[in-house]
Order: sequence, then C-alpha cells, then structure tokens
Amino acid sequence: MDKTVDVGQNQAKTPNGGLPKLKRVFGSIYTFFYGNPPAIIGTLLLSIVLVGAIFANVLAPYSPEKRVARPHQEPSAKYVMGTTRSGRDVYSQVLHGGRKTLTVSLFAGLIAMSIAVGVGVSAGYFGGKIDERLNFLTNVFLVFPQLPLLIVLAAFLGQVGSVVITILLGLTSWPWGARVIRAQTMAIRNKEFILAAEVMGESKFRIIMVEILPNLVSIVFGGFLGAVIYAMGSEAGLGILGLGDATEVSWGSMLYWAQTSSALYTGAWWEMMVPALALAITGGGLALINMSIDQVSNPKLKTGPHMKLWHKLKKIADKKRGL
Repeated sequence: MDKTVDVGQNQAKTPNGGLPKLKRVFGSIYTFFYGNPPAIIGTLLLSIVLVGAIFANVLAPYSPEKRVARPHQEPSAKYVMGTTRSGRDVYSQVLHGGRKTLTVSLFAGLIAMSIAVGVGVSAGYFGGKIDERLNFLTNVFLVFPQLPLLIVLAAFLGQVGSVVITILLGLTSWPWGARVIRAQTMAIRNKEFILAAEVMGESKFRIIMVEILPNLVSIVFGGFLGAVIYAMGSEAGLGILGLGDATEVSWGSMLYWAQTSSALYTGAWWEMMVPALALAITGGGLALINMSIDQVSNPKLKTGPHMKLWHKLKKIADKKRGL
C-alpha cells in the first residue's frame, strides 16, 4: 500500500503533471481563434509587423541613415521599396522606423492604461469624495481636445524625442479608459462576491487585485489596444508636422521627409505610401484584435462554432414550424 502511494506521489512530481495546465492554455487559445476571423487576420498582420520591427537589424540590407543609391530610385530587385530623395533605402527605413514607432506606441499605451486603471478602479470602488475628485480630474482632461493639446505641448517644448512624445501621449490619453473602467467597477462593486469578501474581512487592496481586476481584463486589454492605436496615429501626426525629432527614423519622420521632399508631386509615391501603408496595416491589425476581444467577451457580439450551431438548429426549428 505504501509503495502505491509513493508511486502516485512521484508521478505527481514529474513534469507530466503540468500537461493539464498546458492543455487548458492551448485550449483557451484555440477557442479564441476558432471561428473568429478578425482574431486570425489581426494576429497575422500584427505578427508580420512585429517580426519586421524586432529583427530589423537582420532583415534590413542597409543602415536606415546610410545613403546607398541615387535619389528617388524606383522600386527594383535591389531596392525593393525604392529610395528616398536623400538616397536612403525605404525598405530598411520602414523596418527600423517600425521599431521606433511601435516602442513609442506600446509604452504610451502602458502609461495611459496604468493611469486609467488606477483612477477608474479607485473612483468606482471607493466612491464618495475620492470618486468626486478623480471624476473631476478625468473631466478636466476630457475637456481639452487631446491632439491639439499634444501639438501645443510639443510646439512649446520644441523638437522633442521619442521619450518625451511617449510621456506626453501616455499622460494625455488615459481619461476615456478611466471613464469606462470606473463605470464597470461600479457595476462589479455591488456584486455578491464583493460584498461577501468585505464581510469576511478581506482588505480593500486584495479585493481590488483579486476580485475586481480579473473581471476587467477584457476591458483593460481592449482599452490598451485602443490607446496604442491612438498613440501610433498621434506620433505619426506629430512627425508629419515636424514636431518630433526628424533625425530619428520612425514612420512619422519618414512621412515628414516625404512631405518635405514633395514625394507625391515628383512621382516618388513609394516614399510616402510605404510608411502610410505600414501605419494602416498595423492599426488595422490592432483594431481587428480589439474587435475579436469584444466578440469573445461581449455576449451580444459572441461568434464562433457555437453560434453556427445555434443558427443551424434555429433553421431546423423554423422549418418544422413552417416559417
């Protein structure tokens, strides 16, 4: 009898004990993607962009600042996406520029959603004067239009680098997320499991971290993706206006130099179109992933194999009723 117990304990300690967890993880991923075309397409587009940005040093044939050919050379086998007016390789620039733009956008999104979660959850859970003050602060930031405010701040600071742009974007793009999170927190605040945790003497910090935040994951992640899309567009907009650091290679600075050199008017459409398409593809991929999260988390938008089965059964039932 003892030997049997020992064998069972040894088997539980083997690495195979983690297989159920791995199966659940892969099962959840499979459930998310199966029957969810926006998730598949968006993830594919975003994966291509991320691979290009992460491995830019390997994939780019030239340095983005190096002059490699004559100005405005058309796309060819040697220069896949042509060259700029200064003779730089557009393909190399778009890969390295993606790294800069995505870094700014992701960190700006993290800053924005960190503030939004802190303000929204605190206001929704604690209520009272804390809610009034935080709600007033949120309304103050909502009153000012974000992009004009960014333009004014960037113009006041002069040509700003990527770090300053990241901080500016993060500090000005959190109010909408905070408003949504506050409303959802207020709805969760009165649920039975929250009241039970309070009655049992759980600390407020533990209730927020363990009971409330896990129920806000889909909203927070969706808001994060929205903040990243906004930050990416704003970074490109500031770059086109020349308010960013034009010496840094990003998709915004590429559009700035293409506009400065009148690329479209001189027939060098590729210098303008390549970074613009990169922004569109990345933003589209993020928007599709955001849409797919809504379809999974929102019962009114749910799609997938179960909905196909429901439609099939409904057709059979309608046919039997003669409808």
